[in-house]
Amino acid sequence: MNHPDQDRSIARAEDIETRLARLEAECLKLQRENATLRKQLGLEPQVVHEPLLPQATLEPEPFSVSLPAKVGLDTDAKIQLFRSLFRGREDVYPIRWESRNGRSGYSPACDNEWITGLCEKPRIKCSDCNNRKLLTITDQTIYDHLSGRKVIGTYALLTDDTCWFLAVDFDGDHWQEDATAFVRTATQHGIPASLEISRSGDGAHVWIFFNNPVAASMARRLGTALITLTCNSERLLSLQSYDRLFPNQDSMPKGGFGNLIALPLQKAPREKGCSVFVDESLTPYPDQWAYLASVQQVTCAA
Repeated sequence: MNHPDQDRSIARAEDIETRLARLEAECLKLQRENATLRKQLGLEPQVVHEPLLPQATLEPEPFSVSLPAKVGLDTDAKIQLFRSLFRGREDVYPIRWESRNGRSGYSPACDNEWITGLCEKPRIKCSDCNNRKLLTITDQTIYDHLSGRKVIGTYALLTDDTCWFLAVDFDGDHWQEDATAFVRTATQHGIPASLEISRSGDGAHVWIFFNNPVAASMARRLGTALITLTCNSERLLSLQSYDRLFPNQDSMPKGGFGNLIALPLQKAPREKGCSVFVDESLTPYPDQWAYLASVQQVTCAA
């Protein structure tokens, strides 16, 4: 029999396919138990699917991290750390806009936006514009976001239908309970997960980072499996506040970029205690950069 510390080391070394198969196997077991109970209660049966690989076991870990007192990162190091985690499309990025009448949204950043003779918004949609010149992500772009000059997001789905992270969006009633329950489930199954309060303060994102790009379909299956396990382990009928996964698609939609997600740590909401990473009690980590430096990425098969 392995020592618990050894089991945890083995769990961290598993690649994502093995972890996903293990989670799906556990989901299947729980679904079968639920099916038996539903039959006893005279309820409609639910369809269950076989896992890809046999079930494995994993020693649970607590929802907590050990942080250094302070991380002495200069500006360039912070930008590189940020970019190493929140990696989406780099050939294009969405930027937030606000209109005079209070409307707001995101559009792909364009170098020709509002230039007379080149930009004809709103008569011509950006997607139909022959003069669109999309801007790429640079260190300066990230600096402008963190310092409050811009508000940007990222497109999680890459052009080859892979992704560097999975993010789960919780919004609406009970988001606090649902988001923390999801993180507990992920952590207990050896999947490091980071909880961020959203820009508005009325929701949360849970981030799971990969050390290599993985198929978006696989990342989304991982998210779905963890949602199922959370509902069962927490004795919940559903995660009422669960909204969507990022990436939101398995493959790139024709003519589009896929769904965007706002990037964290933008200065304005950060100063209000939003768009920051928090512990299980929803208390922001005192040094956000020390926390990000401690984040573990899920191991992917080479």
